[in-house]
This record gives sequence, structure tokens and C-alpha cells, in this order.
Amino acid sequence: MSSITLSKVTPFLMFTGRAEEALQFYASLFDEAAFEVFERYGPEGPGAEGTVMHARLRIGDQVLIAFDSPPVHAFDFTPSLSLFVSCESEEEIDRLFAGLSEGGFVMMPLSTEYGFSAKYAWLSDRFGVSWQLSLRLGFDAEG
Repeated sequence: MSSITLSKVTPFLMFTGRAEEALQFYASLFDEAAFEVFERYGPEGPGAEGTVMHARLRIGDQVLIAFDSPPVHAFDFTPSLSLFVSCESEEEIDRLFAGLSEGGFVMMPLSTEYGFSAKYAWLSDRFGVSWQLSLRLGFDAEG
């Protein structure tokens, strides 16, 4: 039997010109958010000058990687893959829901009625990225 080395899984978000706007927005919503890397395309391309070539945003212990794709593709984000956030307090989940849902699409409104979480919501933000927010007292991604 061969040994398997597990790698860290990191979400990688592909935008087409709005990566900086999205990442700055996320950084403004989450406490403990900080950029580790932020590189832009220069005049030589291949992307539009000034757009994001490579960015790493750390939110607590999680890193999000993002960039602006030079070509525009015939696909976008899908809600079948989402970023799951275990919130520590009602204030936090309420604040994140208000910010992330502004200009977005709510699939499951913020509620205490779902039964599997003390408070929960599922939405796509204004950039099309899907988020699940759960008050830590119920089911969360850590068990």
C-alpha cells in the first residue's frame, strides 16, 4: 500500500475583473482578515493592467486565493459549492448576513427555524460566491 500525503485544500476564486472589489469587501466584513499576497497584472499582461494576478486573503485560519482571469469564460460560480462560516455569535451572523446578502441572492433566509443550526442562512453575494452561515451552537463544518 502506498502512503498518501494530504495537501491543504484552499478555495480558489476566479473573477473576471472584480477580484479586488470582492476581496476588499470580504476583508471589510470579517474580523481577523488580512492580505498575505496581492499582485496585479502589469502592462505586459496577460490580464488587463491593474487587475488581480494573484491574491491571498487570510480570514482567521482559512486562506482564500483569487485572481482575475484574462479570458471571460461561459461559466461562473455555482451555489452547489459554498464557503461555510461557523459564526461565534448572533451579532456576527447577523452582520455577515447583512453584508453578504446586500446586492446578492438569498436562497435560505437567516432563520432559527431550520432545526439543524441555532441560526442559519445560505446566500450568493453580489459577486456570485455562495456562502452558508451557521451559528456555531448547531451543526458546523468542524463537526
